[in-house]
Amino acid sequence: MRKILIAALPAALLTIGAASASEYGSPAEARAMLERAIAAVKQDKSAALAMFTTGAGGFKDRDLYPYCGGTDGKFTAHPSLVGKSLVDLKDKAGKPFRAEIYAVADEAIMRQVSYVWPRPGENEPVQKAAYVQKVGDQICAVGYYEK
Repeated sequence: MRKILIAALPAALLTIGAASASEYGSPAEARAMLERAIAAVKQDKSAALAMFTTGAGGFKDRDLYPYCGGTDGKFTAHPSLVGKSLVDLKDKAGKPFRAEIYAVADEAIMRQVSYVWPRPGENEPVQKAAYVQKVGDQICAVGYYEK
């Protein structure tokens, strides 16, 4: 029995390593991050928004990070856009996805919005989706690139 466990151990470690080595975040990881972000906002909104902006507390993982906007339509949390308006933000195909994010956001259910945006460090727009949910006076989302 010991030999079987020892022989199986390297294969299990290789599987774990391969799964965590993905260059981009998955839909499941994006959803889980938004669930954690919602819990953080409910616990301490100011601290949570600061963590989202800096990526502290595990709120930056590869291309995944939460971003939020207030009722005035301005980013309250984002790695580089805090204070900037979401109101006129359009994707690279011209779609005003901010309007859709605010329209579908609900406190009771997480929803998705799709848009076109370049991957970090790239210029070519690709399909992206974001999980969106309202939490108090915040509309928060975590986006992921569809592969």
